[in-house]
Amino acid sequence: MRNVFIIARRELGGYFATPVASVFIVIFLVLQGALTFNLGGFFDRSQADLNPFFTFIPWVFLLLVPAITMRLWAEERRLGTIELLLTLPITQTQAVLGKFLAAWAFCAIALLLTFPFVITVNILGHPDNGVIASGYVGSLLVAGAFLSVGSALSALTKNQVIAFVLGVAVCFVFAVASYPVVTDFLSRNTPVLAEIARRIAVIDRFQDFTRGVVSLRDLIFFATFIGFWLYLNAVIVEQRKAD
Repeated sequence: MRNVFIIARRELGGYFATPVASVFIVIFLVLQGALTFNLGGFFDRSQADLNPFFTFIPWVFLLLVPAITMRLWAEERRLGTIELLLTLPITQTQAVLGKFLAAWAFCAIALLLTFPFVITVNILGHPDNGVIASGYVGSLLVAGAFLSVGSALSALTKNQVIAFVLGVAVCFVFAVASYPVVTDFLSRNTPVLAEIARRIAVIDRFQDFTRGVVSLRDLIFFATFIGFWLYLNAVIVEQRKAD
């Protein structure tokens, strides 16, 4: 694990060594603030909770997380530094985990900076902070799920734009998989696929966390989902490291 944390620290430092971190965090906070307080009608609802905040956060992550992951491996391959990275005394799995943990820690920092939202709702009323806490846990897990997908897809190409588009597209599929328009269409043609779509829907799993329910089933789902995509990430890196 020591090698994993060395890579994670290196990658996380790289975010803050460039304007990328500041730009991402500012955009994230502005978007969440605008969506929560304006479009979400935070003040008009007259309820002391952060439901509008958690309603929009998966969709904000859907757009911004692929912007983080698009450079994880695509940039390494474009610059030819992936060979140098993989000649170090580390395994592909350690490299994949290190990069993923750095990106996940970065998302956690961005989430932490939304704490003024929690302070605001506590000043205005008496919310159930347990529900808010579980919503934040769910938000971090959604970010991790999208990061794992984006990281694997970034390893497929040297082009960051292609990596971003692929990341958004695939994450969108997992976000809307359980929507009636999708499941109804699949049910009419292949009922088995409709059931699979319901089971892999990330947003559905997230909804339980926003209600204050942290179930072992949902935790296992996110752990399995992230683990699968990270494994796929390691396989892709191994297969394409010589390209």
